[in-house]
Amino acid sequence: MTVRVPARVRRALLALAALAAGAVVQAASPAGDDPIAPLEPVPASSTPAQLVYGPELEGYEYPYPVRRFAFESQRVQMQMAYLDLAPDAPNGRTVVLLHGKNFCAGTWAPTIAALLGAGYRVVAPDQIGFCKSSKPARYQFSFHQLASNTKALLDAIGVDRPIVVGHSTGGMLAVRYALMFPAQVDRLVLVNPIGLEDWQAKGVPVPTVDQWYQRELHVTAERIRAYEQATYYAGQWRAAFDAPVRMLAGMYLGPGREQVAWDSALLYDMIMTQPIVYELGRIQAPTLLIIGQRDTTAIGKEFAAPEVAAGLGNYALLGRSAAARIPRATLVAFPDAGHAPQIQDPAAFNRALIEGLEPHRPPIPGP
Repeated sequence: MTVRVPARVRRALLALAALAAGAVVQAASPAGDDPIAPLEPVPASSTPAQLVYGPELEGYEYPYPVRRFAFESQRVQMQMAYLDLAPDAPNGRTVVLLHGKNFCAGTWAPTIAALLGAGYRVVAPDQIGFCKSSKPARYQFSFHQLASNTKALLDAIGVDRPIVVGHSTGGMLAVRYALMFPAQVDRLVLVNPIGLEDWQAKGVPVPTVDQWYQRELHVTAERIRAYEQATYYAGQWRAAFDAPVRMLAGMYLGPGREQVAWDSALLYDMIMTQPIVYELGRIQAPTLLIIGQRDTTAIGKEFAAPEVAAGLGNYALLGRSAAARIPRATLVAFPDAGHAPQIQDPAAFNRALIEGLEPHRPPIPGP
């Protein structure tokens, strides 16, 4: 059963998102002509006290009601947390939002509000190993498995032929879902997906799961914030960016921190060893690529030699290359945005997304 969100609540969420995000990103010169601004320290005022959450984000509330899908996978009983929301004036279409590695279903809130306002039913799951979903002690993580889990959820709640939107790692999952279930995808949207290059083939050493685990045990809010400021937000930082940092870091401080770190290590191994770049040409669904041009994300880049790292994560090039490989792709470039344009500039992102989903209207060319 979907949850109907009153229009006044959606309007309030959109207003809060717009206020938190600050000014809309203005059009800039083509990528490459305007270098990324130097990294500036995060102001002390934007570094609030860290809260502690449980291994399934106990204590952290999403802005929408959370539901649970119970199922068995790899001989283990699992539960997948998800949002299922109905608009006031349905248009008959459903959007499935797939989060990235350092994000959750709840971090889609501004996009959810915009989609509901446009008449879309919205489903946003937390994948197994992430956020409010199960953290199994032993699990063979693969994008095939996560796609199968997602399909089981959608079948259970009666979702057929959705629009599948994936951000970052969720973009890798969205591609795998579209390849596994081509007849069940109305349209595909990829927002700064990772896996558009094969890091291992380019010379990045692959850490063992144990090495990933040791690294994850030392995750802090400060480390997350510094990484995201440099990689996700092109050197910018605003208060709106802090909520996902606190959410993520809080799981690493709680009583289940070792299990959170272990699943994170398994997930990093999955991400680094299962690139999607070689299969983009097999995507059948019409695909909208929304790419923040200042993104520099490349998993494992910190382990690579400097000359190798310097050539990784160039999304101005990766986005164009992906658009050329995907048979029915349209590219929308955000010149001044980084890895998460839906958070960095939600108003412009939501406008580009919704206009891009209109069946008889082409997507706008940018923010």
